[in-house]
Amino acid sequence: MGVSMRGKLDSLRESLIRLPIRSVTRTLDRVDLLYDHLMRARATGAVFARTVVTPPWGLLLGGSVELAVHAVTRGRAWLWREDVGEAIELIPGEITLVRGGMPHHLAHEPGAPCLDPDEFRRRLPQPTDPEHGSTVFLCGAYRFAGDVAGGVVDALPPVLTLSSAADDPLREVISLLSRELAEVEAGQQTVLDRLLDVLLVLALRSDFRNSSAAPRWYRAAADPRLRDALQAMHDEPARDWTVDELAAVSGLSRAAYARTFSQVLGQPPLQYLTEHRMSLARDLLRTTDLGLSGIASRVGYGSPYSFVAAFRRRHGVPPISWRKQHAVEPLA
Repeated sequence: MGVSMRGKLDSLRESLIRLPIRSVTRTLDRVDLLYDHLMRARATGAVFARTVVTPPWGLLLGGSVELAVHAVTRGRAWLWREDVGEAIELIPGEITLVRGGMPHHLAHEPGAPCLDPDEFRRRLPQPTDPEHGSTVFLCGAYRFAGDVAGGVVDALPPVLTLSSAADDPLREVISLLSRELAEVEAGQQTVLDRLLDVLLVLALRSDFRNSSAAPRWYRAAADPRLRDALQAMHDEPARDWTVDELAAVSGLSRAAYARTFSQVLGQPPLQYLTEHRMSLARDLLRTTDLGLSGIASRVGYGSPYSFVAAFRRRHGVPPISWRKQHAVEPLA
């Protein structure tokens, strides 16, 4: 690695230690709705490993991880899910994301025997010179706790491979990941967490921009007729918005705004706002110990009673019962 690239990566590493996700997403994508969704999907306690191997080798990864990330920095590897005939080759300069829910295999060649992670570590063939093994690959796992996160990742294909040009930010992120994992340094977990955030933003932006399956809200966020009002709803979800106010933010008449919104997003503006509020409420119930009064005020309900009634209508159970069924440890 040249001196200039090393200095660039050092600078990026120091920035990532201090950088909040809002700055990361704004740097990569001006659509702040992506920030709003990812803020509740941010990586925390990212699990990453850098492995140096020589053939033969094979790794079987379970389907419980919501999103797995793989990159080869030297050599070649093959990845497949159920059908080995659909194996794809992983090469340096690319990164592959695998949605959770189904095991997948990573090996030196298609169809090679694969071991679970514990057995793989015990029986891993070690190269004579660890820094000169024939293959070096990175594996990471993204942890989600936010309600919105699932909808974002569900819009991705089951397996997504992104290629990077020599000057692509993705290539720099992969280089920094590999270097970060080569040795233990202060602030490493923070760097890994933020790098995983950056990778996910890059993947979403790349795929959504060219995919007809991109979420409606993502396409609407790029529509100059709708993006300002959409952003306003996400910035101030507790505000008592009216269609007239949202139309004014968009610079359209009430009728034109309501019609355009329904055409692009498939639902009226206030229905979208209600669903967004309920999504925020589910996040707060799942990941915090905030009381009903606090949640109600944050998501636009004048009292806990009106919030409970609205939540029950939407989910069939009161918020407290839902929380007991879905609570997780609060995110740091």
